[in-house]
Amino acid sequence: MTRGFSSLSRWIVFFAVICLLIGFGPGSAPAAEKVIKIGTLFPLTGPVASAGQRCQAAVQTAVEIINNRHPGIKVPLAKQAGIINGYKIVLVHADSQGKPDVGKAEAERLFNQEGVWAIIGSYNSSVSKPASLVAERMKRIFMCGASSSAALTKRNLNFFFRLAPTDETESIEFVDALQWMNKKKNARIKTIGVIYENTEFGKHAAEEAKKAAAHGGFRVVADVPFSPGATNLNSEVQTLKKSNPDAVFGAVLGADYSLWVRTMKQSNWLPKAALNYCSGYQDPVIMKQLGGDAEYFMGATAYSPQFAGLMPAVAQVEKIFKTKTGGVPFDGDSIQEAVAMLVLAQAIDKAGSLDPDKVAKTLHANTWESPLSLGGKVAFQKGGQNKLAKSILTQIQKNEYKRIYPEKMSDSTIVLPMRPWAKR
Repeated sequence: MTRGFSSLSRWIVFFAVICLLIGFGPGSAPAAEKVIKIGTLFPLTGPVASAGQRCQAAVQTAVEIINNRHPGIKVPLAKQAGIINGYKIVLVHADSQGKPDVGKAEAERLFNQEGVWAIIGSYNSSVSKPASLVAERMKRIFMCGASSSAALTKRNLNFFFRLAPTDETESIEFVDALQWMNKKKNARIKTIGVIYENTEFGKHAAEEAKKAAAHGGFRVVADVPFSPGATNLNSEVQTLKKSNPDAVFGAVLGADYSLWVRTMKQSNWLPKAALNYCSGYQDPVIMKQLGGDAEYFMGATAYSPQFAGLMPAVAQVEKIFKTKTGGVPFDGDSIQEAVAMLVLAQAIDKAGSLDPDKVAKTLHANTWESPLSLGGKVAFQKGGQNKLAKSILTQIQKNEYKRIYPEKMSDSTIVLPMRPWAKR
């Protein structure tokens, strides 16, 4: 057979050997492919899975904009394809299940086995806390869109960055709003009750609520923790009802929020005002599920579709987002995760480097354009908190999040006290 081996055959064999030596083979990718792997870590299963899935979809939306040219979208990086001369972002997803131990293990897996460059997550503050410590230990960036525990940005970490307002700032906002209600609306609110899940998020929200209430001259008459994923909240609601606070601050997520509202209806009790942190209140799916029962509750909101006039750049981005969520729009939590990805990509591009330390220093050193943020810009202080984070107090009226406070940003008149269940 060797006698009949033609010159053409020799060249084919020679070329095949060369291809194998330099790493090209059938179905293989070029060795120099310019890819940055980013991990996402959200609760894709469990009681807040709906919120986690939308957060994941928000990061996917941002990556679609970053990787491809979108000249009609008015956000940074939309007019170019990729970053630092053609790098594309590839996402690797993980499910925290909303559990701290699972989140920590998944963060380690993403870094050690999947080889991700950074992580975006984790919705639950109780998950973001240990997962971000994994990133800090490995000197890798952890971008936190929506976890709101103020304690997360008081740890003096170098590689942790959080976009959303904190429970501390929102507690102050809530107390300011109550004082405004008393002064302008003659609300006569004097006492406050706090109901919260017994987690990193809930406990810190309760602490901040009580601190802000005391500073504002209000008396806390009910302190009501509960275990997340509860099958009933009858005793917790009865405790609130017995104390009968004028206002209630709630740190209640997902399905627990629906259960809390429905249990109050069954107990035929409402405070004058109920104000909720970045919780089930913000979730447009839960709002629709509750129907009329959701009416007149209030909460801090970084985005809702009713903010379109304040944030015109969101509309085109939201079109992409809705294709991934079955038509569900952004909410205050999910949009923060899109911002986290867009700001991180801007920092990598500006640094012109994949050195995590250099990118982290670039994140700290600059103010970032952010048309998807209520304040329009993002800037990080020591510890990683976005010092320009903003939210507006809204109230659900006729299945819409109406802007109530600050008064200069309002678009509707507050309904106060909340209308009784029997008169809706």
